[in-house]
Amino acid sequence: MRFHALLLVILGLASLDARVGLAEQPPPPCHPNPRAARDMEAVANRDDIRSLPAPLKERIVRLADRPHSILPVQAFAEADQPSQLFQYYLLDTTGFEPNVFTTSIPGVNDAVQLTVTGANCGLPTIGTVRVVLEPRPGLPTDPNDPRAFIDVFTDIDPLFVINNESGWYEGWMIHDLTVPNSAPPRSDGTGAAFGTITADDAAVLKTMGAGENVPGNIFTTDGQAVHFPNVSDHFPDVQTNVVPLQESMGAYNAMQQSDVHSYWEFNYLGTNWIHPLYELPFTGGFPDAFGQAPDAFEDGEIGRLQSLVPGSGPNGVNNLASLFGDNPNLPRDPDKFDGDVDAQREFRQRGIPSGLANEVLLDVYERPASFEPGVTDLERRLFDAYAAEVARVDQNGDGIISAVEGDIDTPSDGFQDNTRLFLPATAFNRFAVTREINDGLLAPRFAPSQRAWILTGTRVPVSPAVPASTGRDGDDR
Repeated sequence: MRFHALLLVILGLASLDARVGLAEQPPPPCHPNPRAARDMEAVANRDDIRSLPAPLKERIVRLADRPHSILPVQAFAEADQPSQLFQYYLLDTTGFEPNVFTTSIPGVNDAVQLTVTGANCGLPTIGTVRVVLEPRPGLPTDPNDPRAFIDVFTDIDPLFVINNESGWYEGWMIHDLTVPNSAPPRSDGTGAAFGTITADDAAVLKTMGAGENVPGNIFTTDGQAVHFPNVSDHFPDVQTNVVPLQESMGAYNAMQQSDVHSYWEFNYLGTNWIHPLYELPFTGGFPDAFGQAPDAFEDGEIGRLQSLVPGSGPNGVNNLASLFGDNPNLPRDPDKFDGDVDAQREFRQRGIPSGLANEVLLDVYERPASFEPGVTDLERRLFDAYAAEVARVDQNGDGIISAVEGDIDTPSDGFQDNTRLFLPATAFNRFAVTREINDGLLAPRFAPSQRAWILTGTRVPVSPAVPASTGRDGDDR
């Protein structure tokens, strides 16, 4: 009986080897993983991996096959029931214009040490992102509900460890701006109702380009069919025409064997928040107006404005550093989001909830009639929209959405709570990893372009969701 069971394991592993291939071992002079077969078997049979969709499972086992410091990160359950995988992303370096971080370019970086990809004698850099729901008692079990608690597990191989310039890798879940339904404007006459455009806005959008900007479609800046980032892009003249909203999945660095593993909690308690959008004109990838190429570098604007002292941007509330800066006598702790005493919760949030950030971009791009008609300068539209939308939620006039003001249970702007201010995890249709540098900005480097991208992938929904955890997390907060 024991021999029969062992034979089944061997045959199963052989079948798995046929699919993912042991050719993933690096060529000489690099050294292979001497435990490859054992590592693949261990990961393939782990309870958090066993039931995953085949493409995701095969990619994770492929990572286990390679040389590594640790195996793909184990997902522990955070409830009495297993966590449920409802979407994932498969990452690689092929979905965007080659750059100096991913590619050897003759005359540019072909005579210097590779800094991001190329580890393990040139194994291609690949990764996975598992997005799972915690089925905790009293919390939603529908991932489309912004109140649900979500865990995000990232595994990447190989990326060189970053040793200089205070750099890091950073993951980003990306929501591409879509065209909402039209509805009557606000009763006070101050513009479109939340999450909608007016009939006049819709009429203008329909005249753009080929008329692709209709409700339900992903918005494009030229009205043509969607052009996602791809390898044939050429900065700055040939770029994507979608408008990304990028939510940070935190900073990464590599371990000794050039593998990266990260865990991130996605929920309304301070993580489902977006960087200050008013930083975008100073990253190097933002155009001044529709149809123009980014020119922040040529204009000397990179890094000109930062959000170290929180507020609602250049055209909003500008606060004193002595009141809202990072006080060494009371250091800033942005994780003080939830608590029983509101006075102890964080009041210097630099970002804003994802759904409110989406509202800002609707003002900028999709409300040409209901928000600042006739104004075509994107910087002005962005600065004005950011200040205006923050003011609708900001209750004390300091230009900041505090933990209390941004709490999902807090009423604002005539709504009984703030549920509308948060996009669900299922709204983020793409994922990217960037090579960051300590520029002081929270916005992605060179955003919204792809000039600092090193990996990308698209969302793969899983329905019905499948079990994706094993064991129980020791921290039961």
